[in-house]
Amino acid sequence: MNSPRIVRCPTCGGDSVFAPSNTWRPFCSERCRQIDLGAWASESFRVETTPPLEDLDPDALPPDLQH
Repeated sequence: MNSPRIVRCPTCGGDSVFAPSNTWRPFCSERCRQIDLGAWASESFRVETTPPLEDLDPDALPPDLQH
């Protein structure tokens, strides 16, 4: 029988069982899962991207990109 895979919890860094028996995987607990969700909701975590051209001020665009 294989032993369950143990991974590092992304929130606290502790051991977390990465198996169907852990309903919060890859987190070790519901608390760590909620902390991570809260960080995304408060925009502490975010994926950087270039804003679409339509969201930019048209006067701030270079002349070749202005409509």
